[in-house]
Amino acid sequence: MSLADSNTLGENPYNFEEYLAWRESFNIYEDVPFIKQAMLRYAGDLSSDIQRDITQFAKRVSTEFEALSEAAGNHANAPYMVHFDGHNNRIDRIVRPAETLALEKAVWEEAVFAEEVDPWARFMKIYLLTTLGESGINCAHCCTGGLNLLLERFADTPELKRIHQHLTEGIDGEYGIAAQFLSEIQGGSDVAANCVEAVEENGQWRIYGNKFFCSAAHADYAVITAKPQGSDQVALFVVPSWLPGDKAKEKRNSFTINKIKSKLGTRELPTGEIQYNGSIAYPIGPLDRGLANIVGIVLSHSRFISGLGPGAQMLRVTEEAKQYARQRTVFGVTIKDYGLVAAQLNKLDRYSLRTTAASFKLQSEILKKERFDHGEKLFDSETQARQHAFHVRMLIMLHKMVATTDAAMISELAMSIFGGHGLMEDFSSHPRLFRDATTLAGAWEGPKNLLLTRLYMDFQAGRDWYPVAEFVGNLLQGAPQDTVSEMTTRLEALLDHGTLMGTDEKTLQVCEQWEAFCFDFTHAYQDQARVEVESLL
Repeated sequence: MSLADSNTLGENPYNFEEYLAWRESFNIYEDVPFIKQAMLRYAGDLSSDIQRDITQFAKRVSTEFEALSEAAGNHANAPYMVHFDGHNNRIDRIVRPAETLALEKAVWEEAVFAEEVDPWARFMKIYLLTTLGESGINCAHCCTGGLNLLLERFADTPELKRIHQHLTEGIDGEYGIAAQFLSEIQGGSDVAANCVEAVEENGQWRIYGNKFFCSAAHADYAVITAKPQGSDQVALFVVPSWLPGDKAKEKRNSFTINKIKSKLGTRELPTGEIQYNGSIAYPIGPLDRGLANIVGIVLSHSRFISGLGPGAQMLRVTEEAKQYARQRTVFGVTIKDYGLVAAQLNKLDRYSLRTTAASFKLQSEILKKERFDHGEKLFDSETQARQHAFHVRMLIMLHKMVATTDAAMISELAMSIFGGHGLMEDFSSHPRLFRDATTLAGAWEGPKNLLLTRLYMDFQAGRDWYPVAEFVGNLLQGAPQDTVSEMTTRLEALLDHGTLMGTDEKTLQVCEQWEAFCFDFTHAYQDQARVEVESLL
């Protein structure tokens, strides 16, 4: 036997070249026709310029952005802190990998929040970006959109107008990045219990106190909640991370970043604990409307994006699992031809398509509300307009809660199609996407229990002026009548109990049934959206 022959003994000819070639060429926008159908169904026939812009962006997402995102997600590239420079100056520098910085620069240069950008083009670019997972940029991108919405209404000072310009048009070729810091150590959901204080000193507001869960801690600006000294009302402020001329010197605006948190997922995203020590801040909106504006404007926007991302992510992991199942053979049989796998692939398809359809449908409803708010006559009566606003508020919460929960389950299921390879960090992005989905479901923009409670309270309040049967019938228009009747009966019975507070046996049963109803109702809405999209196929 020759030496050359001995080198081939025991070698396994099996390889993944076909799957890798497919993955390298995969473009979710071009290769999943359902996305374009959903856009056509709810956005209408967009101009050729807008379609060309989206097509070009989608190509960048599937090639350049995908490669940067994967590199940034490497554990060795996790962000870390440098608290002091070589001269013992406190700088709290957040070090992020070059790949994240390159991706961030490319994304912000798209200037999707500029006034002239078509809202559907903006939506599609955000949707495509979220197929990458968090990537260290999507949280801050979402928060930048939220601050921009506030500034569109309340930028009435030179400082706020300059920040608005920085976010939307850029200044000297650089675009501003935003974050939102609400959570304090006593809890993230109970914003009214905030202890961080705003003090007016010589005509200038300053912030004192600790924010405990601050994602996108690297941002240029943070929207924060604080109580003006002597008041129990929560106000909103914008805090620059650096005052003019200080960023290059790494001299922060009188605050310290105590640590970067170690999180289960979204690891590329630096989440810190921040101590404000008299930071200069600018009030945004009326001081006594901070809670209403943070919930009604900022959180509504970020909850919608938090529901949009998991839907996009579900579609991506589903397509990868389907392709792998077409090519992987076990015992001489392609695994897609095993009944259990085929059933799982069908489930992946069902969840990812209906969530995607509902994301597009909800976007169309949000845009309709925005057009009405800007003066378009879209409703026949004040009651119809009020009902539509109620639809949007409830759907944003329902879709966020259900989409994020479903995404964690679907990501885990998609990983299982890959067997042991699904768990390998260097085989695919599935482990990273699963961790991101779990993090979004667990905490981002309100955990499940908070949203379930808020939904119940809002349904109770709305019941006085919006009959349950009418609400269900309006949102499930076109669905089978049996489904509409069942959902109406269940909702009325649950609301008749009156409260989710208490630990008696009946209340505990209602709590379990309430969660099940919210998921079933949302899935019915999503299923109907999918039917509406597929009617065009």
